[in-house]
Amino acid sequence: MKNKLLTHEILFVVLFSSILLVKALFPDGFLSGVSELPILLPRIGVILLFLAVYLWINLFSIPAFLNKKNNRYFAWILLLLQFAGLSFLLALGVNVASYYANPAQSNYGGYALFAWLGYNDTPLKTLSTGWDRASIILMVYGVYAAFRTYVICRIENSGAKRPYYALIVNQVSGFLVFYLLCPAFLLNFNLISNDGFYSAYFLVVTAMVFVYVSNTCWLFPRYLSSGKITAGFLLRLLLSTFLYSFPLLSFFSHRGELPVLWMENWAVQLFFTVPFSWWVYRQGNHQALELRNAVWELTRSKADLQFLRSQINPHFLFNALNTLYGTALMDGSKRTANGIQMLGDMMRFMLEDNHQDFIPMQDEVAYLENYIALQKLRILPSDQIQVAAELSLSQCDHLIVPMLLIPFVENAFKHGIDPDEKSWIIIELSCTADSISFKVRNSLPKALYLDPERKSTGIGLNNVRERLMLFYEGRHQLNYGRVENEFIAELTLHIS
Repeated sequence: MKNKLLTHEILFVVLFSSILLVKALFPDGFLSGVSELPILLPRIGVILLFLAVYLWINLFSIPAFLNKKNNRYFAWILLLLQFAGLSFLLALGVNVASYYANPAQSNYGGYALFAWLGYNDTPLKTLSTGWDRASIILMVYGVYAAFRTYVICRIENSGAKRPYYALIVNQVSGFLVFYLLCPAFLLNFNLISNDGFYSAYFLVVTAMVFVYVSNTCWLFPRYLSSGKITAGFLLRLLLSTFLYSFPLLSFFSHRGELPVLWMENWAVQLFFTVPFSWWVYRQGNHQALELRNAVWELTRSKADLQFLRSQINPHFLFNALNTLYGTALMDGSKRTANGIQMLGDMMRFMLEDNHQDFIPMQDEVAYLENYIALQKLRILPSDQIQVAAELSLSQCDHLIVPMLLIPFVENAFKHGIDPDEKSWIIIELSCTADSISFKVRNSLPKALYLDPERKSTGIGLNNVRERLMLFYEGRHQLNYGRVENEFIAELTLHIS
């Protein structure tokens, strides 16, 4: 969105500069021939200087300022120095152009670009001539650029509505390019010289812009989200269009015509701009919804793919099979059969149930129990090692995203057991009518336990956070971290 908005702005400046350049070449029309060289070169030089200063600010000064996040004071000083230097360069350039164009003796045919910075009859007597006006121009543009950056930041942080707001801003900025270039082109080339046309143009079209932006960004999203037209909505619609139809009317010299013009402008906004903005709003809202759904599905697919890749851990399967082989040699086939059955249930769960969006809590808990039981087979009996799991299914008739809880247990076994130290893993699960609470605590051994699983990265909590944001945005609390000599992870899901 930021790049597109800036692109529209640069496009407008470049096209406007092109119009001025053509006007400088043919001040009295295309049939009049090219201007004399002593007048032509200063005109072109001033236009290109303005364009170069604008591009420098947007392509170098502002991006460099935004990228310096650590040392803001230095960034501010550097930005102010650049603006001061550019304003001096701008004023000096106009001063030099005035010197060679000799404005006291030449007629510019209504071309008053030099007057923006206050050219004088004896230019270059002082180098600071016009610096004050150049500084004011750049200061005003700096305020606008700061406001533009603020709007972009607000849109970037607007959450789910970001695609829609970005779409509206891009549409409005693209329209403004045409809106401002059209009268500039007509006026500079004297295609329409009637002042009444330009008065009506800015009166009606400016009100259209206000009504369009107000309707699509505020009125329609806030008061028509339910799909019902209420009296409050109609009152706000009438009042907003009535007020937006007035501002530029104050520039009319014929004060007696003010009420009639106001009513005519209001009628145009009600019967043309409002239906048009409603149609654009519906189209934009539909496109934004499709884009948001596409992004959601892509993020979800990426998270699920990462989850599956990390969950099917070859180290774990290899160690589990080795454990089953060892137990079969030691005490017969009963423990081996149980282990194989648990491993088969886990594999079946990963291949079948894991593809669903939600599964019953008892299926998720069964997977946890099988995983814990298999991990216990690998741990030699010891008084120093405690593994306790309290997985209560009371009131746990909820649905849950599959394999959402297992990463916490997997990390606990990966990092919490050391056969040479006192170690523990405590897992607690409880439910209420509208929530699920899950807590895993594990010790933090001091010695490094060389376990192949410990070297693997596992799923990681980043993927867990992504899945929580996808399925439980605004309905979950996740806290984890080290507390003294143990690691604690707590997850609460609000189902309703």
